[in-house]
Amino acid sequence: MPAFILNSEFAMTLHILGPGYSSLVRSVRLYCLEKGLQASFGMHLGGTPVALRSPEHLRLQPLGQVPVLLHGEQVVFETAVICRYLDQAFPETSLTPVDARAALEVAQWASAVSSTVDARVIRRYLLRIAGPKGGSAITPEELAQAQAEVEFTLAAVAHQLGEKPFLCGEAFTLADALLAPMLDYLERTPGAGWLARHEPLGAYLQRLKARPSGQQVLVAPDFTAP
Repeated sequence: MPAFILNSEFAMTLHILGPGYSSLVRSVRLYCLEKGLQASFGMHLGGTPVALRSPEHLRLQPLGQVPVLLHGEQVVFETAVICRYLDQAFPETSLTPVDARAALEVAQWASAVSSTVDARVIRRYLLRIAGPKGGSAITPEELAQAQAEVEFTLAAVAHQLGEKPFLCGEAFTLADALLAPMLDYLERTPGAGWLARHEPLGAYLQRLKARPSGQQVLVAPDFTAP
């Protein structure tokens, strides 16, 4: 681990290494705030910029991905693992259900959101129509297929949500922290109207945006911030 991380005042805080516009960085921020924890974030360490996939970054995350959580001398990567670590490190505000069956449902949906929903909604659709290439990298046939996958996926998620306040029941969990930033970006897609066609997802997102955590995280992203 880089020496400048250890033996510093910064190392005693929670810091999320990753750009603020990353949907997964936003998920970890939501989880921290729902637990009552404050964490700094951004591609920097103690005020020192860290470039993506630089030697400093790769010492913390060998695959060159974000987010990475730094808590004292502990370094944790992979979003779901970070959130589970936070529940272990701060058990008094754990967001993991105590009941085994409820915990299993959360684990299933957290995994499904971070893998399938992320792939279909973010990777294969949003990033291809609104990413750096602005839609130039997707053919009309690919766009139609991607849109069909988004429709199918949102219908399944809306069915799971039903009339519950949160995706897996009466309380905010990891599944919500992972899903909310994706839906927020989807809602910001001009003219798409995805959530209007898939109620109750629209009302669900508005509830999450109204929470104190959502008021800080589920806002228009700043793509210029490091």
